Amino acid sequence: MGIFIGFVAFFLLVLIVVLFMGVGIYNSLVSLKNQVDRAWSNIDVILKQRFDEIPQLLQVVEQYTGYEKGVIRQVTEARSRYGSANTTNEKVAAAGDLSLALRGVIAIGEAYPELKANASFGQLQTRVSGLESAIADRRETFNEAVTNLNTRIEQFPDLFFARLLGYTKAALLQATPAERSVPNLKMNLG
Repeated sequence: MGIFIGFVAFFLLVLIVVLFMGVGIYNSLVSLKNQVDRAWSNIDVILKQRFDEIPQLLQVVEQYTGYEKGVIRQVTEARSRYGSANTTNEKVAAAGDLSLALRGVIAIGEAYPELKANASFGQLQTRVSGLESAIADRRETFNEAVTNLNTRIEQFPDLFFARLLGYTKAALLQATPAERSVPNLKMNLG
């Protein structure tokens, strides 16, 4: 009988330790998830400001370029994908697509001197570029929060609790290929 009581006491002790450990891991995962959500919210505010500028930018571009519909369509589609995205990972992907499409719009401005000289286009271009810089500044904080969360849900013993609770890896907000490429600078030495 004494062995049975000892076994039950040991089992209860292990159960209590696992329970407390589980509560600690759960609280830690919730905290990390909230950090990711907060960092994304900071980016999302700027993305919404950028989205507010896009219709005006496209309107100015369309006035000067009647046949650049492909780039305008890409921006519109990327904006629509972001609007219909349900998860942060989907929004991260759509935001990257939109950044790439906006670079195409800015490139159109370089190809059309009349458009480049337009004051409205210049102001909108400056505003969008400023918002892009603000997004890039906040990207580091977001990616750090995502990395911390992803690391915890892959570490032992957290991975068991994370899987049990349905935690999955979050996507990093990465620079687009266009942002990583070296700009082609043409120098006029004549």
